[in-house]
Amino acid sequence: MQTPDSTQTPPPDRHWLDAGGGYQLALDGEKLVCRNAKGKVLASLPKEVRDGELAESLSALTEWLAQHAAECRETVEAWMLRSLPVPRGVIALVFADPAWRSQLENAVLAPVGADGTPDLLSAGFLRTVDATRGLGIVDLDGETRWLSTESVALPHPILLGDLADFRALAGELGLRQGLSQLYRETFAPGTVAGKPVRPDRESIDAFEGGEFEQLLHVLGHCRRLGYRVRGGHALCRVYEAGAIVEARFWVGDGDPQWETSTGDLTWVDAQDRAVEIGRLGPIAWSEGVRMAAAIHALRKVDEQENNDDA
Repeated sequence: MQTPDSTQTPPPDRHWLDAGGGYQLALDGEKLVCRNAKGKVLASLPKEVRDGELAESLSALTEWLAQHAAECRETVEAWMLRSLPVPRGVIALVFADPAWRSQLENAVLAPVGADGTPDLLSAGFLRTVDATRGLGIVDLDGETRWLSTESVALPHPILLGDLADFRALAGELGLRQGLSQLYRETFAPGTVAGKPVRPDRESIDAFEGGEFEQLLHVLGHCRRLGYRVRGGHALCRVYEAGAIVEARFWVGDGDPQWETSTGDLTWVDAQDRAVEIGRLGPIAWSEGVRMAAAIHALRKVDEQENNDDA
């Protein structure tokens, strides 16, 4: 089995800057650290250092870096959810940036043909980038290959027929993904908890009745899970088969202090028209059910429900 040379490098040493008064400041990831004139790293920042101009500048930088990392994560996930071809040159260009790289390295990529269709049988783990040869991947045979097509795709795991094989190879090679791809929870089209759903239905009620003590609580959960809320619904939008489809899960509206409970899960098209379950693509279905299941799982659970589950 061949494995490509990863361009991953160890984290650089801290770069210390003079903060005055014999103190120095540096960034350790997103954390600001300080050492004294003897070189001892302090447990906390002295007040005169914390209130200084350098500390303010570095704190602003950490906020920007955190926002940049979040934007990179959201963008790469959008590439996967929207099934859009990504120019190979874009990935090659941003790969050197640690924030982009943390999401792209070891992501499963597939070459996209001239007709815009991804070749999933030729997919592999992105390991390195070469200006001449293209994107270096490891395929399911453990062999190094180079993608030189103009565009590539980050396939949603529901589309990967060899998902179990990719997971096994990732474990064998010790590969970790920053992108939630291989181990993303997926749901087979048209079924909930193993039970089929009528294809002519426009909603499902499997996640109804999830109670929350305050609307504020469920809104916070949605935000942490990465879902927007509008008009009382948590929203998840995907672009599939050339069309936009949005899943909507009722979480309640009104006073944030009020109690609330979850309702139906529905899907609408770009014109806000209801989409029958039988007409949904596999990504739209899986992501909608994933959203509803994740929110519903955080509901208030009473003692009786715990006894029923035991």
